Amino acid sequence: MFENLSKTIATISKISISNERKEILQPLIDFIQNKVDEKEEVRLNFICTHNSRRSHLAQIWAQTMAFHFGVKNVFCYSGGTEATAIFSKISETLINQGFKVVKLNKSFNPIYAIKFDENQHPIICFSKIFDDDFNPKSKFAALMTCSSADEGCPFIFGAEQRLPIRYDDPKAFDGTELMNEKYAERSLEIASEMHYVFSQINSKL
Repeated sequence: MFENLSKTIATISKISISNERKEILQPLIDFIQNKVDEKEEVRLNFICTHNSRRSHLAQIWAQTMAFHFGVKNVFCYSGGTEATAIFSKISETLINQGFKVVKLNKSFNPIYAIKFDENQHPIICFSKIFDDDFNPKSKFAALMTCSSADEGCPFIFGAEQRLPIRYDDPKAFDGTELMNEKYAERSLEIASEMHYVFSQINSKL
């Protein structure tokens, strides 16, 4: 794990999770634990409307925390109800929190390689619809990270479970003096909850 990212995670570990949020996160913990117990791959698809902010943060932090806690065979994805592009502030926020980010192309919808450790495969991120060929077609949990996608997609084909884990959109602060603060805050909120989720998994069977 990169040194600055390890420092961020040490800070995250001190953030308390409310009982209300723990209750919301419990079905995700149960899904992951069941897959681990059955020695099956864990596939998580984080879904938001535009696949530009929250869903990517959740994908990246979930994959990172799985590695941090030694939970094997976890594969995290993200998608939207429509494809747009990852908002530039997301990559900037992740770099500030210790990730290494490489933009692989310069298209309208750029592809990013995001690394949390020198020797681990990067997380490949770009905006896509939730059922894009890049994403799993079956045996996955669909995590709805925004109210719009949650309410607009009552059924996700191929998902074993559909779990609402909503976060406020930092987009509300775009162009304001609070923009940097709110993006960092939202990233750390998502990180702290993914830290909690994977800390509850017993993978030493």
